[in-house]
Amino acid sequence: LEEAAFQLQQIFRIDISIALNILGIESMRAGHHRIAYTCFKLAADRGYSKAQFNVGLCYEHGRGTEKDLEKAAFYYFRAASSCHPMAQYRYARYLLSHRPENEWDRHQKAVTFLEQAAMAGITEAQAYLGVFYMKGLQPKEKRGLKYLQLAAKSGDAQSRYHVGVCYEKGLGVQQNVAEAMRHYRQSAAAGNRDARERLR
Repeated sequence: LEEAAFQLQQIFRIDISIALNILGIESMRAGHHRIAYTCFKLAADRGYSKAQFNVGLCYEHGRGTEKDLEKAAFYYFRAASSCHPMAQYRYARYLLSHRPENEWDRHQKAVTFLEQAAMAGITEAQAYLGVFYMKGLQPKEKRGLKYLQLAAKSGDAQSRYHVGVCYEKGLGVQQNVAEAMRHYRQSAAAGNRDARERLR
């Protein structure tokens, strides 16, 4: 009986969190940012990762509360720790752009979160990792190309352009100008200016 009561409490807690998060989303759409933030925060404090991510967005953009990047990062980290892919991406970006240069642990944590987000299908993480690996102090061209190709398959025109550059210059792959042109054409057709210039 105690186990059943505990299970019911867990279900009720999760259902309340989901309802609060939905109410927050609807309030945000209606322009009631303060109410949305309050709903997200209540659900986030109950441990609901989607709401934690939404609280992070509120702090990052100053919607319904004051803008505070450290608090945004805190909530992104909480959601990222529960395997929320977009939170993993945003927290990793925060770590990479706000870290002291000598903090190798934070750098490694950021890369780990980026890779988890990329493998979960977050196009932004795939594109970011692709460029990150290509431009690092010790470039890992094959790994970078892998992530750029994933982002390109997801429809990211800029990543498609970068794949073309890889084929044109032989970065992580055997040089192949015809393949480079194919990628440039696809990127240009999706509206990428750099690809149009490269084609010329």
